[in-house]
Amino acid sequence: MTKATLAAIGAVGVSAGSGNVYLQESFDEGWRERWVDSEWKKEDGTDGKWEMSAGTWFNDEAADTGIKTGEDSRFFGISTSFEPFSNRDTDLVIQYQMKHEQSIECGGGYIKVGPKPEDMAAFGDPTPYYVMFGPDQCGSTNRIHVILNYQGKNFLKKEDIMFSPSDKRSHLLTLIIRPDNSYTVNVDMEEKHSGDLKEDFEFLPPKKILDPEAKKPEDWVDDPMQDDPEDVKPEDWDAPERIVDPDAEMPEDWDEEEDGEWEAPMINNPDYKGEWQAKRIDNEEFKGPWEHPKIENPDYADDDTIYAFDDIAFAGFDLWQVKGGTIFDNVVITTSVEEANRIAEETWKPLNAAEAKMVKEIKDEEERVRKEEEAKAADEQAMKDEMDDAEVDALLEDDEEDFDDEEM
Repeated sequence: MTKATLAAIGAVGVSAGSGNVYLQESFDEGWRERWVDSEWKKEDGTDGKWEMSAGTWFNDEAADTGIKTGEDSRFFGISTSFEPFSNRDTDLVIQYQMKHEQSIECGGGYIKVGPKPEDMAAFGDPTPYYVMFGPDQCGSTNRIHVILNYQGKNFLKKEDIMFSPSDKRSHLLTLIIRPDNSYTVNVDMEEKHSGDLKEDFEFLPPKKILDPEAKKPEDWVDDPMQDDPEDVKPEDWDAPERIVDPDAEMPEDWDEEEDGEWEAPMINNPDYKGEWQAKRIDNEEFKGPWEHPKIENPDYADDDTIYAFDDIAFAGFDLWQVKGGTIFDNVVITTSVEEANRIAEETWKPLNAAEAKMVKEIKDEEERVRKEEEAKAADEQAMKDEMDDAEVDALLEDDEEDFDDEEM
């Protein structure tokens, strides 16, 4: 699929396969007409500028050109709108391509999807969204965010999906949310994680809660051991830990008028036995650990429509990056997994193959240079060894001549 074909689709929904493609953006020459730069951080001077780049590795430079975060230590915001739709009773697929060409250090590479903001230019962190999806890195934290909105509140997936796109390659990120409340995260067209929305997010209150009326009985014994009542502390047990040294004598030169009253030093008491503790025996009244009983949660209400979002009408990148240099391309919002896969086959697959080839060529060249340098070093060492051997032979010949002269 060429840039011209993708441009014809732009940000307009089209019928495709078994679902609809509501956004397919390849950042062709007319992309500026479809996307709006955020002015959220413009006033404080921390808004970053977007550039166009295919990166160092590409298949077709024109086709593989995307938008790039072009500055360091900046907020980057940009968004687009499209025909509103709902994913009720159908799949929702959010897919895009990204690559960190830089050592990002700390920053995001995720996309936000939701209802169209009243002011697209004000798009930023406070802007409500339905889905936030994609890589986030900072220090040792390397994960794929999946944050979903439910009843006006954002919920982060309870356990991280670990991922570190630090190989400077283009990666395809895909999130699929289904009407049965299951979801899948794919990386490079392969499953990275799958799960259930109800289990992996805390959207719903627990079905059961601790009974607020229940209390542990006062006579409940939950200690399996007890002090032996027949074990009595010996009378001579309480010797002090420190005593006056009985062998100490006042020094002969000690002058009490000048030096004060002499006191013998303290030493450890050899008869000290420590704190006495009664022997422990089995507790016959032990009942086991007390378990707080649970009751049905009166606030619990099941919901099979957690997956559904109405008026999905915008997508955007709202990022902070310590080091700029991330390239985004081929953004797809659709209700058809088949269409998302088809687009990936036509866009990301050729790029991935080309990048793999380029990486191999670079590694092969590095290996060739390494072997060449090793061979050169080996030759130099061999020449040095030959010179050393020649010098040794010359010295031996001189010694033999000197020896012959002495005998004569």
